[in-house]
Amino acid sequence: MKSYRKELVFNTNTRRKIINITGDVQRAVTESGVQEGLVLVNAMHITASVFINDDESGLHHDYEVWLEKLAPEKPYAQYRHNGYEDNADAHLKRQVMGRESVVAITGGRLDFGTWERIFYYEFDGKRPKRVLIKIIGA
Repeated sequence: MKSYRKELVFNTNTRRKIINITGDVQRAVTESGVQEGLVLVNAMHITASVFINDDESGLHHDYEVWLEKLAPEKPYAQYRHNGYEDNADAHLKRQVMGRESVVAITGGRLDFGTWERIFYYEFDGKRPKRVLIKIIGA
């Protein structure tokens, strides 16, 4: 069994941003040489998420609107966590969207449904953040 590890680094110019990382993950799978196995992709920060869904701009907008209703960024004073930082909403949004995604690898390719893609979702950007790609298989 092989094991392969790679990190991606993102530094968004906005507080929140959705980034399609499917190509980056597939490149890591190819680099690993794994033909049959699993890939774990996880945000290594508690104010970011990795998730799988459709790469459709309307859906991405809907996520923004929905999450802002669930955990609005402002007013900052509404959160007890805010004091040292102003990112309590980012922690809550991450909890809803999740930490990681796992995808099967078949024939050296990500084994997806028709419209599935992997995304990194930044909730408290403007600084470097890491995503871990961990691949195991044969």
